[in-house]
Amino acid sequence: MSVVARQGVKYSIIGYLGFLLGTFASIFIFPYDMEFYGKLRYILPTAEILVPIVVFGLSFSNVKFFSKVNADGKHHNMLSLSLLAVVINFLIFVGGYFLINFLFPQLQTSKLWEMKLLILPMVLVLALSSVFNKFLTNYKRIVVPNIFENFIPKIANIGAFCLFFFLGVADKMAYGFFFLMFVISLIGYGYYTNRLEKIKPDFGLDYFKKDNFYREIFTYSLFGFLGNIGNYIAINIDNLMIGEFINFRENGIYSNIYAIISLITVPQMGLFNISAPIINKELASGNHEELDRFHKKTSLSLFFLGLVLFCCIVVGFPYLADFMKNGEDLRSSEPVVWVLGFAMLFDLATGFNGHIISLSKYYKFNIVVMLILAVLTITTNMIFLKHTDLGILGIAIAYAISLSLFNIIKIVFNYIKFKVFPLGIEMIYAMILGCISINVAIFLPDFKLNILNLFYKPAVVLILLFIGNYFLKIYPLDKYLNKAFIKSLFKF
Repeated sequence: MSVVARQGVKYSIIGYLGFLLGTFASIFIFPYDMEFYGKLRYILPTAEILVPIVVFGLSFSNVKFFSKVNADGKHHNMLSLSLLAVVINFLIFVGGYFLINFLFPQLQTSKLWEMKLLILPMVLVLALSSVFNKFLTNYKRIVVPNIFENFIPKIANIGAFCLFFFLGVADKMAYGFFFLMFVISLIGYGYYTNRLEKIKPDFGLDYFKKDNFYREIFTYSLFGFLGNIGNYIAINIDNLMIGEFINFRENGIYSNIYAIISLITVPQMGLFNISAPIINKELASGNHEELDRFHKKTSLSLFFLGLVLFCCIVVGFPYLADFMKNGEDLRSSEPVVWVLGFAMLFDLATGFNGHIISLSKYYKFNIVVMLILAVLTITTNMIFLKHTDLGILGIAIAYAISLSLFNIIKIVFNYIKFKVFPLGIEMIYAMILGCISINVAIFLPDFKLNILNLFYKPAVVLILLFIGNYFLKIYPLDKYLNKAFIKSLFKF
C-alpha cells in the first residue's frame, strides 16, 4: 500500500475514533455539569475564531509555495519566517485588543475580557500549531497531525472536566490542564516535524526579497486569511454568541445536542478523500455530464445514510435523555435537535458543492461564499438574540438559515458554471419514507422500561426504512450489503 493510501486509511480511522470519543463524552460525562462544559466550549471556539487573524493565511502559503522553496532549499527559511511572523502578528493583535478595550471600557464586561488570560495565550499556541499542521502535509503526513487536531482537544475537554467535577480540582487548575494539552500538542508538532527532517532555523529575508517573491506570498496569504476567517466564524460563532449573550449552561446544553446530532454527518467523513480525484478529473476533462451524475450519486449517498441516522436519533433521543445526567434540560431543548438535524440533512443533500468550486478555476469564489456565510451567521444570530426569546433554539434556527442559504448560493453557482445539480427526486421519496417511519415509531406504544424504548423504536425505524427502500429502490443498498463488499472492508 502506498504512503498516501496508508495515511488515508489511518486518517479515517483516527477521525472516526475521535468522533466517537467526543460523542461518548457528550452523552455520559459532560451532562453532569452543563455550566462548566459550556465554559470549555466557549474558550476553544472563541480562540479558534481569532486564530486566522494571527496566522493571516501563512499556513496555506507553506503548502502553496512548498515545491518552489523546497527546490531552492529554502523551505525551512519560509517555515522559520512564518512562525516568527505569527508571533509578531500575535503581539500586534494583543496590543490592539487591549487598546480597544481601553478606549471602549464597556467591552470589559464581556466573557472574552474575563477569560482573556486563558484565551489569548491559546490563540498563539493554536496559531503556531496550524502552521506546523499545514507544513507537515507537504510530507504527505496527515495521521499524526490529525491526532493533535482531533484527539488532543477532546482529551483536553474530557480531562479538564473530570478534574473539575469528579476530582474536585479548582477550576483554574482544570483550565491549566486544558491549556497544557494544547502546549503539549504544539511541542509534539515541532518534535514530529524535526523527526521527519531536522529543522534548520533561518530568518534571512534576501530570498523572499528577490523578484518581489514576498508580494506573491502576501497576496496568496491574504486570500487564505479571508476564506479561513469566514470558515472559522461560521463554525464557531454559535458557542461564542451563546456564551456572551445567554449563559454558559445553555452553551453546554447546545454543545451536547450539537455533538449528538452531528452523528448524521459520519458518512461524510473520509468520503471527500475518495471523491476529490474524481471531481478533479471530470473538471479537467470538461465532462460536466459525468460530473453531474457523480455529484447526484454522492449527494444521494450522503443524504440517505444521514437520513437513516437522523430518524434513529430523533425517535431515540427522548429515551436517551432519560439515561443522561440532567437529561431533563436536554428534553426541554429537543426542538434544537430537529432544527439542527434538518439543516445538516440539507447540507448532506447538497453533497460536495464547495469542493467542486474549490477544485475549479473559480476557487476564489469560495472565499466570497465563506465571507457571506460568516456575515449571515452573525446577522441572523444577533436578530434572534436581540428580537426573540427563543434562546438556543433561536441560535439553532439562525444556524439553519445561514447554512441553508450558503448551500443554495453554491448550488446556483455550480448549476450556472458547470450545469451540475445535486438534488434528485429520490431524495423526496426518501424524506417521505423517513417522515412515515418517524411517525409510526413515535405513535407506537411505549414500554415501561425506557431501555427497551431506546432500542426498539430506532429498530422499527430501520426496518421500515429498509422495507420502503426495497420497494421504492431509492438507494442501492444491495450493492453494499453483499459478501464481496464486506470482504473488501477487511482487505487491509
